[in-house]
Amino acid sequence: MQEHAPATDQAATGAEHAAPALPVFDFGFWKADLNDPAFWAMVGLIIFLGIVLYMKVPKAITKSLDDRAAKITSELTAAEALRKEAEAKLAEVQKRAAEAEAEARGIVEAARREAGQLAAAASVQLADRIARREKMAEERIARAESDAIRDVKLAAVETASKAAAAVLAEQISGKAADDEFTKGLSAVSKALS
Repeated sequence: MQEHAPATDQAATGAEHAAPALPVFDFGFWKADLNDPAFWAMVGLIIFLGIVLYMKVPKAITKSLDDRAAKITSELTAAEALRKEAEAKLAEVQKRAAEAEAEARGIVEAARREAGQLAAAASVQLADRIARREKMAEERIARAESDAIRDVKLAAVETASKAAAAVLAEQISGKAADDEFTKGLSAVSKALS
């Protein structure tokens, strides 16, 4: 069995020679074991963070975020300006609509007043026309009346002169002359009435 023992010792010694153990540092609050993979993961993390800080990645991220915030702020400012402009235009449109409505009301009122004035003027003109026509009719009636009286007088004079001529022409005397005179007088009376 002894033969086998040196082989086992050799295997144990070979294993010790193959991976020499790394030292362990004790700092009191922290123990650094160079054989522990977590230690090397921490070292890699620290190196990575160092590279990130060295390459100024936080500044680049901060600058990118600041640029984006500035862009968003400018877009918000532009949107606010557009909103104010739209509100101003809306107010202007509403003002114009109110002015147009007031103007339309004024036009309607003016048209109503003008229509009333035209109706009153037409009524006055119609009354004047009626009065003139009545006056003209009265004048025509008066003229016709005077013409009729003149015609009757002329007819009476003519009838009387005919009767007188007939009386004188026949020289009727006595009762026959009185009868003829009475006939002539009645003809004149009928012509006058």
